[in-house]
Amino acid sequence: MKLLHLDSSVLGPHSVSRQVSAAIVDRLRQSTPGLEVSYRDLTLTPLAHLTGSHLAAGQGAAPEASLREDIAAGQAVLEEFLAADIVVLGAPMYNFTIPSQLKAWIDRILVAGKTFKYSAQGVEGLAGNKRIIVAISRGGYYGTGTPAALGEHLETYLRWVFGFIGIKSPEFISADGIQIGPEHREKAVAGALKAAGDLNAA
Repeated sequence: MKLLHLDSSVLGPHSVSRQVSAAIVDRLRQSTPGLEVSYRDLTLTPLAHLTGSHLAAGQGAAPEASLREDIAAGQAVLEEFLAADIVVLGAPMYNFTIPSQLKAWIDRILVAGKTFKYSAQGVEGLAGNKRIIVAISRGGYYGTGTPAALGEHLETYLRWVFGFIGIKSPEFISADGIQIGPEHREKAVAGALKAAGDLNAA
């Protein structure tokens, strides 16, 4: 069984989402003998954002020489995702949504004919055989019924993205309110780490 571990926080060792995603992977390693883990840091090896030239190449145009290496990197990312049985993703909230580095990765895995397809019945996801576990961190509180709920475009966006490609039940472990104060941060991290430790086996 293969697990792909991704982090997207720019905070390095100070990141809560990285701490929680690592705990999730540790839990799955312990509970799944022979688990094969690969790791990608989307901030240390960022993907370029898509341009018109990328899209033209995707439609069959000969890629510009300067894009060939980047297109190959995007193909490698897609193949890495397709090969994984489990994906563990560290995703902090930046200005109410995902980091741009994570968006660049998503743009490389949402590929028609690979992870979804269009048909007369509508869109059909092609990646529904994967388990997705997302470690999210948010500075405030954005749950249903909170004053800031309408500003939540992290978990809601990722649920839609993964549902679009066929993964209907992604799992989320969240650490909320980490910027409100030290006590809130400590409590949030402890709760998220406990949830990571209580995860079901792969």
